[in-house]
Amino acid sequence: MDGLFLALVVIVVVALAFDYTNGFHDAANSIAVAVSTKALTPRVALALAAVMNLVGALISTEVAQTVGAGIIDTPSGSDGLQIVFAALIGAITWNLITWYFGLPSSSSHALIGGLVGAALSAVHSVQWLGIVEKVVVPMVLSPLVGFGLGYLVMLAVLWSFRGANVTRANRGFRYAQIVSSATMALGHGLQDAQKTMGIITLALVTAGQIDTFEVPLWVVLAAALAISAGTYAGGFRIMRTLGRRIIQLTPAGGFSAQTVASSVMITTATVFAVPVSTTHITTTSIMGVGATRRLSAVRWGVAGNIVVAWVLTLPAAGLVAAAVYWVTHAIVG
Repeated sequence: MDGLFLALVVIVVVALAFDYTNGFHDAANSIAVAVSTKALTPRVALALAAVMNLVGALISTEVAQTVGAGIIDTPSGSDGLQIVFAALIGAITWNLITWYFGLPSSSSHALIGGLVGAALSAVHSVQWLGIVEKVVVPMVLSPLVGFGLGYLVMLAVLWSFRGANVTRANRGFRYAQIVSSATMALGHGLQDAQKTMGIITLALVTAGQIDTFEVPLWVVLAAALAISAGTYAGGFRIMRTLGRRIIQLTPAGGFSAQTVASSVMITTATVFAVPVSTTHITTTSIMGVGATRRLSAVRWGVAGNIVVAWVLTLPAAGLVAAAVYWVTHAIVG
């Protein structure tokens, strides 16, 4: 086994470890609301999310193409693999930090920030236009869309069920949340599992194992299983933040927030092939739903801490990745 192939094996293992951390870090996105409204128990919700993550990851590879081939120019050889390795370590480090403090930051942006930071440290070409079009614009617009649609959908639900019996309506919305939770997890698989597929495929091209950027079936299956396993392991710290600390949702509010978030995630993955943050969309959808009561119903202090984590994610993961590349390059040469 030569050194290049061994490095490739290490990167695949690290990429799947990132995928696993992505699963337990972002599991809260698809189940926190259903658990907080008592539509599902935590373990049942996690199992449902794990299965639907797997299904979503198997449906499409469009986002994988964007992440693997649209953020930096495809590197080559040993130095290229060092860039990919450093990007993954930067993303994993930021995932673990924000998970420890219970902050729902974006694993997607951590990975993209890691790629950019490692590439800059290696003096490698970055596709800045692609980053603006495929990362920055969706990063800004998707939370605004999530907030606005969350507000409007909740208003429509309140108006439509204004004369309904509250007890019966709540029971119905709890059942509906089982479907919306499953759809959320499907969207998460469509978005987040594909980012790891893109990184592994980028490493395969870099190492010369494949000639074109086509995601192999074994990569699809490995990434899907890793993120599903991570999801089932749970993310209870972040679940508490999303499910209760921002605002205490009703079953109708939970259904509205999940329906909006899943719709945005599935649309951006299948129609636009852009990597958006499931965390950003879920959180702002919850805020939009909560704002229909009154603006003071949303705990804006907690929301502010989350926004700070969002702003820091790209540069923080990039700085860690740049440092890892510098150390790795100094050791390996």
